[in-house]
Amino acid sequence: MRITSRLLVASACLVTALALYAQTQKPEPLPPVLDEDREFAGGSGIVMKELTPVQVANLVMLGKVWGFLKYHHPVITEGKKHWDYELFRILPKVLSAPDARAARSAVHQWISTLGPVSACKPCASLDDRELHLRPPVTWLTDDVLGAELAAALRNVHRNRPAGPRQFYVSLTPNVGNPSFDHELAYDKLTLPDPGFQLLALYRFWNVIEYWFPYRDLLEGSWDSELKAFIPRIALAKDPDSYKRELMAFIARVHDTHANLWSSLDVRPPVGPCWIPVVIRFIENQAVVTGHVSPESGAATTLQAGDIVTSLDGVAVTDLVKQWSPYYAASNQPTRMRDIARFMTRGKCGPVTVGVARDKGKAQLSVERVTEPAPTATGSMVRRTNDRPGETFQKLSPEVAYLKLSSVKSADLPGYIQSAAGTKGLIIDIRNYPSEFVVFSLGTRLVDKMSPFAQFTIGDLANPGAFRWRSTISLQPAEPRYTGKIVILIDEVSQSQSEYTTMAFRAASTATVVGSTTAGADGNVSPVPLPGGLRSMISGIGVFYPDKKPTQRIGIIPDVEAKPTIQGIRAGRDEVLEVGIRQILGLAAAAADIEHMAKR
Repeated sequence: MRITSRLLVASACLVTALALYAQTQKPEPLPPVLDEDREFAGGSGIVMKELTPVQVANLVMLGKVWGFLKYHHPVITEGKKHWDYELFRILPKVLSAPDARAARSAVHQWISTLGPVSACKPCASLDDRELHLRPPVTWLTDDVLGAELAAALRNVHRNRPAGPRQFYVSLTPNVGNPSFDHELAYDKLTLPDPGFQLLALYRFWNVIEYWFPYRDLLEGSWDSELKAFIPRIALAKDPDSYKRELMAFIARVHDTHANLWSSLDVRPPVGPCWIPVVIRFIENQAVVTGHVSPESGAATTLQAGDIVTSLDGVAVTDLVKQWSPYYAASNQPTRMRDIARFMTRGKCGPVTVGVARDKGKAQLSVERVTEPAPTATGSMVRRTNDRPGETFQKLSPEVAYLKLSSVKSADLPGYIQSAAGTKGLIIDIRNYPSEFVVFSLGTRLVDKMSPFAQFTIGDLANPGAFRWRSTISLQPAEPRYTGKIVILIDEVSQSQSEYTTMAFRAASTATVVGSTTAGADGNVSPVPLPGGLRSMISGIGVFYPDKKPTQRIGIIPDVEAKPTIQGIRAGRDEVLEVGIRQILGLAAAAADIEHMAKR
């Protein structure tokens, strides 16, 4: 497949993803199989007060079998059954089964109602060439499922058709990330409903099992996560509890793209008001780095460089422990980034803030206020760490600066010409690019064909398999920048920012400066969930040309540089200073560098 600059244009960060969900689109007509079966339109009818260990074990088995059949059995892959509703038809029998054998027998009888599986012609085959991940089907054994059920499932697998068509999933043209077609969100569902809540868990668990390109990076056993969350999600007693439990489950995927984006209002801490300051974790402490506005910020009496140690008498370290399970992130720096964005949220009115300053500790009474003009991230202000001011700046006759948060592709030739003659160009990607400039800018930074990325794509005929695709390269273009290139990154750099960094890093004169990025790359795939909820996953695997991973790891800088608390108090951009030093040399005057980088 020839991958052009269109690839990853849709690769979304938090802002883009939520803007997508906020769009109002005219719904397409439902396929007949989903429109005509209305038995459970008013609710699943499933009642669960508690679950015994036997029931939980049987529900684990059912969830795996239900998901396997969804993507393998021809009756379901051809769209001949409302598969969500079929779950509600078998659930009562599985819940009432006294042991594993009885549950397996009930499930086997249920499968037989789908009719015999015809011999495939042609049959799907698993070619090991260019294979990155094998399908997760080793559990289809007599020991796990019993002889009768295991044989039936192996027969389904053996006779899966070769054609690249699925009713509940397709691959996005020109990109290859999964599109979860015909997954209903059940917007009008009345909660709690244990059946639909269990359906949400099963749906997302199987999306990860078969269509997540980084399945091999999950921590521990994915089966164990299913077992742990069955009672937590199915028995959730109210809508908010259901959403929070789903949020905690999704967080176990460790993908910054994967969250319950429709429901961030229930993620702790909750409330309609905020302290109007910007907080960032620096040196493992919550540090005020700025104000939302001069007026509201001044009213708080909080200053840049203040370390927030407690909120209403509870230590920040304890709050982070309480909140962390609900913050989905590929790595810890990104989790702390998001906690910092939300940690001052709460009920409106006064809150006691414990702070540490140069001159000692203090307890301040600060007002939480309503959020002015919320952004798609749910935070009060766009949080980037790039330099204020114009998109392109001359920091000195020798150093040019370009930030991507406001870059325009049409202006790139002019930027490059303006930077001509400087010793170095700093490209600041401590942000999210305003436009997709991987190729329009990247080709002006390289002096030869430069590979920078390779992808893995799912296989519709072999659910769970992922294959390597062609390596992506940059070809030189004019006008070209010939000086040193420094790329600035940090935990804000996510998704398209990371892909852009990979591309620019391929330039022979490039050095990456900063700290580990968000570790979530690849076009996103939305996942609707019952209750009108929305999640996403990273849908294609993004790797370096040598097949080294980026997911969870992020982009590792060549030269590590992080802000310090003292630097924040002094108003310095220490990461930018290190970038300037990479261009001018270590012997360059520190005062001059600090002056250039000063905000």
